[in-house]
This record gives sequence, structure tokens and C-alpha cells, in this order.
Amino acid sequence: MKNPLNKRLPRELKEEWPKYFIIFLFFVFTISAVSGFLVSDNSLQKANEESYEKYKIEDGNFDYSEAASAETIAAIEKDGEIKIYENFFKEEAVQSFDDSTFRVFADREQIDLIDVLEGEKPSADNELGIDRLFAENHKLKIGSAIKFADKEFKITGIVALSDYSTLFQSPSDMMFDNDKFGVGIVTKEGFDSIRDDHIHYRYSYFYNSRPDHDDEKAGKEKAEELIKVLSVNGELEEFIPAYSNQAIHFAADDFGGDQNMITVFLYIVVIILAFVFSITISNTITKEASTIGVLRASGYTRGEMVKHYMIIPMLTLLVGAVIGNILGYTLLNDVFAQAYLASYSLVSYKIIFTPNAFVRTTVIPFILMFLINLIMLSVKLKLSPLRFLRHDLKKKQRKKAFKLNTKLPIMLRFRLRVIFQNMPNYITIFLGIIFAEFILMFSLIFKPMLNNFEDNTTKNLLADYQYVLKAPLPTQTQGAESFAMESLQTIGENSGNKDEDVTIYGIRQDSKYVTLSSEKGKIDISTAFHKKYRLDIGDTLELKDKYSDKTYSFEIGGYYDYPAIIAVFMDIDDLNETFGNEEGSFNAYFSNREIDDIDEKYIASRITETELTKTSRQLIRSMGSMMFIFTFFGTIIYVLVIYLLAKIIIEKNTQSISMTKILGYNNGEINSLYIHSTTIVTLISLVIGIVLCDRTLAVVMFEVFKGYSGWFEYTLDPLVAVKTLGLGILTYLIVVLILSRKVKHIPLDEALKNVE
Repeated sequence: MKNPLNKRLPRELKEEWPKYFIIFLFFVFTISAVSGFLVSDNSLQKANEESYEKYKIEDGNFDYSEAASAETIAAIEKDGEIKIYENFFKEEAVQSFDDSTFRVFADREQIDLIDVLEGEKPSADNELGIDRLFAENHKLKIGSAIKFADKEFKITGIVALSDYSTLFQSPSDMMFDNDKFGVGIVTKEGFDSIRDDHIHYRYSYFYNSRPDHDDEKAGKEKAEELIKVLSVNGELEEFIPAYSNQAIHFAADDFGGDQNMITVFLYIVVIILAFVFSITISNTITKEASTIGVLRASGYTRGEMVKHYMIIPMLTLLVGAVIGNILGYTLLNDVFAQAYLASYSLVSYKIIFTPNAFVRTTVIPFILMFLINLIMLSVKLKLSPLRFLRHDLKKKQRKKAFKLNTKLPIMLRFRLRVIFQNMPNYITIFLGIIFAEFILMFSLIFKPMLNNFEDNTTKNLLADYQYVLKAPLPTQTQGAESFAMESLQTIGENSGNKDEDVTIYGIRQDSKYVTLSSEKGKIDISTAFHKKYRLDIGDTLELKDKYSDKTYSFEIGGYYDYPAIIAVFMDIDDLNETFGNEEGSFNAYFSNREIDDIDEKYIASRITETELTKTSRQLIRSMGSMMFIFTFFGTIIYVLVIYLLAKIIIEKNTQSISMTKILGYNNGEINSLYIHSTTIVTLISLVIGIVLCDRTLAVVMFEVFKGYSGWFEYTLDPLVAVKTLGLGILTYLIVVLILSRKVKHIPLDEALKNVE
């Protein structure tokens, strides 16, 4: 025999369909978004994982100042237990676009293979296979032409270089740059036809006994041994073991971090919705207390009643999860994949079924919803049938109402009573609003924060140009000033951060560009260094050489206002003495004019505003679509939480509202009593939420950007606070209009129902 209680379900759904439909839609939106994100993320991650073997990605690479002889290569291979492959590249300014640099390789056939995404590999010496992202960002396609090194190349293929899934120009770069930096391949003949002014003698290698690509400890141990071999066999300019190569690993690391963040987001949403359901069911139980009492007295067990009241919330989640997963696998996976593809130059991938995503988006939320509602219902339905019949549902009877000062106006006291009687609902509103505000502020604060970083960088340039030279050559450029530059690394295990490159500036005492505040023998650190690593004047700073186990200790004597870059400033004579250089040595120039009397082949690098602001430009470009999603969901949560809980408060007080109508109060006066109470709580929650979210975001942003090179200082843009508060108030005003209509339609006869 079918359970007669089930006949009540369609009626309840019909009566409360707006509420359940909104919750259903929110489950669909949330689960489809998270499912689509996880499916695309896992699919891209799997393709990236397989690429190490499929495309023979290197175990590392090193650059020598000049090409190594066959004998040198053989000696390194023997002593270092590696197999070496030439991987020379040439790097030139793109004449087709301003401020862009292109790095071109000869086609590789034994290591770091190429994935042709569209078209075909170059076959003539004037043909080029170009990275997909650089092509998209500059509106290049197959058949387009691009000019660099005074030679024009025709694009025959859109490709992904397996060792450049993220376009880092240098391992010390604060951020990748797929707008101003591109890579590509040409034929061997095409490579030889390009001038050698900016050739880099790079060699890539495999270990004879290869460690797992994600085993950083093993990779680091092997790298420490190999660098000793490389250092004695040539002038080592750069050494990048694969485990520390951001061009290879950055995208993969980003996949994992994003998965954790989006999963936590899902669980918080599910928990909030579970509590919303709990309050909804609690309100239903209160409203149907007499019916429950009759059913319990007629022989229905508490377990049957619990089961009955859990059917609708669990069914809502189940249907929402099914539809959400379908949408996630069919529509949204491509949306999120494109968000990644807008940032990373990934190899080909295909969508795969991801059990992990199904568990995270369906199984765990289902369990959370089940447990929260089961506990609430089990506690709520413990009362005897007689107490349900009497509407005596409070476990502890309060002998007297909470005493309020009689000097307070009667309307204020009434509103306070409403707040105290509905405190669990208002606490949930408070928590829901804070969660929604956090998501909104996180999405809205991102761009102003990056713009602030860019402004600080451009306002505090040491010079319009910094030229780093391969040899100390003179210049006649007016205003140019020589200085010395070295590079060291922080010691990650001491700082809690990863090893980070630190630029060491050796400054002349009479410098027109940088004024040192500390005395000789001490150093100034950039304000970015001071804030990120919490270093103060008088502290001892320990740094290490990147290519050896040598460490250096410096006493901090002052700060230099350089708010975005991790740098050390010291007297040039102290620098030369510290690093064993000849007296008077220099290897770089400050200049506010472009230096044009030094041959390009002797210029190692230029540091301009474009290079220093690439981090903010790239993050704004790559994170824009993701921030829109956070803004959307933050707004939806605002509407959902405020509407559902404010609606429950009205429903819970239906009998009282009906009684006030009988006593002669009009709808406006009733709104001022019940809806305005919710208004007070909502406004207080909005204001307190901004303060709490601001403090929380300061901590979160520090942790988020701790792994990036440089320093991103968190600041709350007042406009962000205004937008967040304004959006919350606007959302609530819409909810008030809806609730006012509900109050208007409460009939007078409700006051006569369920009276003891």
C-alpha cells in the first residue's frame, strides 16, 4: 500500500513552488558551473599530464654564453648522467607590433615536441608556426604575415610548444605575458637565415634515470648535482630544471589550486542552502503542528515523518544535480576551458568523464544536505503528539518574554520582538550576506587592486629604461648612468615562500636616479620586500646564489620606495666587493632616453614600463571572465538568501500579521513592523559584512599572491565598498517589493486558525 503522506507532496509543491523553484535553479546554476569547471579543469589537467611523455618534455635546460663544443657536451653528458639536445633560440622585437618580443626556435624532433592545432608546420625558410595565444591576441591567422629581425614570415600553422604552456619570457618574471611575448618555430634553414644578434645557446636535457616530473624533491637533488657539472664546463648564464620552470608547470599548478577554491565555494553554497531548507521545513512543521500531532497519534512513526519532510529538499537537490551535471558536461565545460585557454598555451585536449567531479558536485553535497536536514528534523520531531496538537513546540518554555525598556517607542519594541523571535533566521541571513559580500568584493576588488599595482609601478620607475649589458660598454647617451646589477634568491624555507629572484642594484653615491638612505656596508630594501617578507631595519637578510650553495648576508639599513618589485639597493663599491668584481665594474645603465649607440648583441635585456606592468595586464586579461562569474553568483546568493529567509519570517508570522489587520493596521504599517525589522538586520549585516570581508580579503590576498614574484599590496577601493553595499541594498529593495505583495494577500481569517 502506498504511503498516504506522499499525497501531500504535490500539494505542498504547488503551494510553495516559487520557493522550491528558486532553490532548484540555484542548485542547477551552482552545480552546473562547478561541474563544468571541474570537468574542463580535469580534462585539461589530464592532457597536460600526458604531454610530458607524449611530447617528450625536457627535464631541464641551461644556457651557455657561447656554443659548447662536442667534447664539452660529451663531458657534461657523462659526468651529469644526462642526454643533451641543442635547443637554440633567437629573440627579436616584433616589427609588426609595438613593444612585442618574439622567441623563435628551429623545429624540434627529439625533445619538447610541437602540437599543431591548426594548419601545418613550416616547410620553407620564410614560413612560421606561431603560438596560438600570441596569434589570437594579435588577430593573426594562417596566411597572415609577421615581421621580426627585418624578415617577414608567413604563418602556416597555429601551434602549442609543449615546454611553453605558459608564456614566461624569463623564469624570474613576475607573470607570464601572452600579449607582448610570443614563441614559434621555423625550419632549420629558416632559423639559420635569421640574424644572430640575439641568439641564446640553450641546451635541453633528459636525465638518464628520469625522476617523476612532479617529484620536486628528486628533481631538486639531481639539479644540485648537475649544476656543479655545468658550472665547471662553461660560462653558465641560466639553468632551469623542469620542476622550477614556470613555463612548464605554472598552468598545471593553477589547475589544482583553482579546483580546491571552486569546491570550497560549492560546499559553502550547499551548506547555506541546507540551512535555508532546514528553516523552511521548521516553519512548515510549526504551521502543520496539528496535522503532525494527528498523524503521530494515528500511528505514524517519527522516522516516517522525518522521511516525509526530507523528500522534497532531497528531490530538489537530486533533480538540480542531474540537470546541473548535464549542463556542466555539455555546455559549461567549454566556457571554463576557454577561460583557461585565454591564459595558457595548452596542447590539444578532449573532455573526459571525471568521477572526482561527480563526487564533489553531487555525492558530497547530497550527503551534506541529507545530514543537516536529518539532524534538524530528528531534533524537531522528538516532541510528543500531544505537544504538536497543542502547538507547544518549544523545548524550553520561557516564563517571561525578554524585557525591553518601556521608554522605547512601541513600534521599535515590536520590531525588536520580531527580531528576537526570528533570531535563527536572521543569523542565517547575516551569514549568507557576509558570504555573498565576500564573493562580490573578491570579484570587484581584483581589477582596482591590479590597477593600483600598475600605477605604483609606473609612478615609481627607477628610470624610463634600464639596460642590462653583456659587457661594460660606454655610451654617449645624455643622462645615462651606469650601475651594477646582480641577481640572488630568497631562501624559501626561511621565509615561508618559494625561492624568489631578488635584483641587487649597485648604485653610485652621486646617483641621479636612486638615492640610498643607508650608510656604506648596509643595504636598502624595496618597500615591496619590506611588506611581503616582513623585514625591518636592523634585520639581517640572507640570500643565496641561484646556481650554487653560496649564501650572502646583509644588514638592512633603510627602505627604498619601490612598491612592486623585490629588490635590494646598495653602494656599487660594496656590491663589487661582495660579488668579487673588479673595482669600478658595472653592467647596466639607467636612462630616461633610449640608448642607441650600443650594439644590440651586447644588450642582455631592457627593463621598461612594459616589462614591469606585464603582471597586472596579464592578470586583468586572464581573470576577467572568472571575476564576472564570481560577481554573478555573489548577486544570486544575495537575492536567494534574503528573499527566502525574509519570506519565511513573513510566513512564520502570518497569524500575527492577520491579527494586526483585524485590529485595524493597514498594509504599510504592517510592513513597517515586520519587513522593516528584516531591513534593520539586512542593513546592519551589509555594513558589518564589508568590514569583516575587508579584513578577511587582506589575509586571503596575501596568501593568493604570496607565490607570485613581486608584491601586490591589498587595498580596499572605496568604490568597491560602495558598489557592494549598493548592490546589496538594491537587491533587498526588490525583495521588499515582492514581500509587500505577500503581506497584502494574507487573509484576515488566518488569525482564527490554529488557535489553542
